[in-house]
Amino acid sequence: MPSFATPVLQFDEAQLEHINNKLITMTPAQVLEWASVTFDGLFQETAFGPSGNVISDILHAQGLTVPVIFIDTLHHFDETLDLAKRSQQKYNFNLHTFKPADCETREDFTAKHGEELWKSDDVVYDYSVKVEPARRAYEQMQARAVITGRRRSQKGDRATLQIVEIEKGTGLVKINPLATWSFQQVWTYLRANEVPYNVLLDQGYKSVGDYHSTRAVKEGEDERAGRWAGSEKTECGLHKDYFAMRAAFVARKKKEQQQEPIVATLSPVLTAPVA
Repeated sequence: MPSFATPVLQFDEAQLEHINNKLITMTPAQVLEWASVTFDGLFQETAFGPSGNVISDILHAQGLTVPVIFIDTLHHFDETLDLAKRSQQKYNFNLHTFKPADCETREDFTAKHGEELWKSDDVVYDYSVKVEPARRAYEQMQARAVITGRRRSQKGDRATLQIVEIEKGTGLVKINPLATWSFQQVWTYLRANEVPYNVLLDQGYKSVGDYHSTRAVKEGEDERAGRWAGSEKTECGLHKDYFAMRAAFVARKKKEQQQEPIVATLSPVLTAPVA
C-alpha cells in the first residue's frame, strides 16, 4: 500500500475556513491561479467530464501548465478514451494515465477479478479501478494537491462542497474551482469556447462514468441521475474516506480468503462416489 507523501502546506480548520471565504468570491480562473502559485506538486485529476474539460481550457487560456492524472478504469466508454486523446492534443498537457494494478486491458481485469465484479462486489470493484490506482498515482507523482471538477449542483455528497478541502488522514488538498457552478454554466462555457467534450453529451448523458453503470439522463432528472441508477450510490469511492474504503476492501478480501479453504475441504466429499 502507498505510504502517501505529506503535503508541503497544511491548514488548520480556521485557516481553511478563511481561505474558502476568500476563494468563494473569486472566479475559477483566479482560484486556479492561486492554486498554481500556492502548491508544489499540483495536478489536475480528471476523467474528462464537462467540468474537467472547462478547467483544462481555463488553465490553457491562462498559460498555466498543470500535469493531468487520468484513472483509466479499463471500463470507460470508447468515446471517453477518444476525448482524452483530443483534449491532450488540444491543450498539450502532460498526461499521466494509471490503470488497475497488474492490468493493461479489460481482458486482464476480467481474468484477475472475474466477470462483472461491479455486480458481485462493488466495494472491491471501486477500490480496484479507482481508489488504489489514484493512491498509486499520488505517490508516484508526489502530488500535494489535485484540481477536480466536482460541483455542488451535482448534489449527493457534493452538495456542501467547498472550494478547498483537505482529505482526512492523507492531507491531500483538493481544489474545486467550479464548486458553485451549475451544469448550465459548464455547458455554456463549453459551447462558447469550443472546448472538446464527450459526444455522449449530445445523446442525453450529462455525467459519464464506466459504461456498465452510466445511462442518459431523463427530462427533469438531476445531472448525475444516470450514474448508478436504481441504487443509493452517489460516489465511486475516489472522493470518499480513503482509509474507510481501504478497510472495507481488505475486509472483503479477507472474507474471500477464509472461504476458499472451506470449499477445498468440502469438495472431495461432495464429489466422492456413493458406496
